[in-house]
Amino acid sequence: MFNFDLASDRLANTSLQRRRNDETERRERIFNDKVRMFGVDKEALNSQMKEKEKQEEAAKVEQNARDAEMLHNNKVACLLHSREVKEKRAVAKTIVDYRLQYQQPLCQRDYDLSAPDRCGNTDPGDALMMLPGLLGEDPDSESRRQRQREQLREWLLQQQGERAAERQRRKMEEHRCEQSRAYMDKKALQLQGIEMQRRKAETVATKEYNLAKRRCSRCQDEQPARAAGRCCTPAPPSAWSLPSSDRKAPLENLQQIIQFQKYQIEEKKRVELEKKRDEEQRDRRGSRQDWTSSVDNAWDSANVMLAQTHKQQEPDIERGSIDDSFFSKFNTCSR
Repeated sequence: MFNFDLASDRLANTSLQRRRNDETERRERIFNDKVRMFGVDKEALNSQMKEKEKQEEAAKVEQNARDAEMLHNNKVACLLHSREVKEKRAVAKTIVDYRLQYQQPLCQRDYDLSAPDRCGNTDPGDALMMLPGLLGEDPDSESRRQRQREQLREWLLQQQGERAAERQRRKMEEHRCEQSRAYMDKKALQLQGIEMQRRKAETVATKEYNLAKRRCSRCQDEQPARAAGRCCTPAPPSAWSLPSSDRKAPLENLQQIIQFQKYQIEEKKRVELEKKRDEEQRDRRGSRQDWTSSVDNAWDSANVMLAQTHKQQEPDIERGSIDDSFFSKFNTCSR
């Protein structure tokens, strides 16, 4: 089969290929961020480049400073090491010189135990002087032990005496506390007895007052009843004026008067009972307040007395008054 290409087709293909190439180049210019020149803030890029260069320079300066410091530290370490080596060599040389000068074998043979003749030739002035007796013996050890025992015995006796005095002081304090507690209990019992007597007297007085008041009210109630009875009851007629039998008051009026009198009596009793209750409440409050104040005063006085006695007994350490017995509690032995 034959392939026939027309001139118009070749021109169209060539123009299409050229357009494709142009489009590819244009895309590379537009979308390649390394070479494109439009659509970008050039000033921002320049400022970023300058900032990056500054950061690189600062990092370089810092790295150079670190390197210089490291070199300086290495030099110092080398100098110190060399100085230490020199000092060690000098010390070793000094030791060797001392041994060569003062520790020769010939000098040591004068004190050799295997050569008693050479030891006998030693100058008495150069010989080692030691205490009489055996080597390592202490002649005064027995007397020193005896002195130590006596001192220890004295310390033990002193400590026992101090402990006994402390126990005695504590017992005295406990005894005083017990006495003060017993005194307070006795005082409280006395106050309680006084309060009970006062209450009994108050109760008796209230009872007598109520009885007297009741009698008085009863007498006062009986007087108007008697007067009303006298008024309502007619006088006995004379024989010559009224020939008929005795005449009495109407029954209805008499019953009304009696009921009215009973009502008055009950009302008066109610008023008196209310007054009595109010007075009892006032007396009870006053007696309770008086008893509370008396007990509080007694407790306050007892507390003040206890505080004064305790302050007199205890040493005043806060103001610095410390006697010699305080320092004698400590062990002053050197061993």
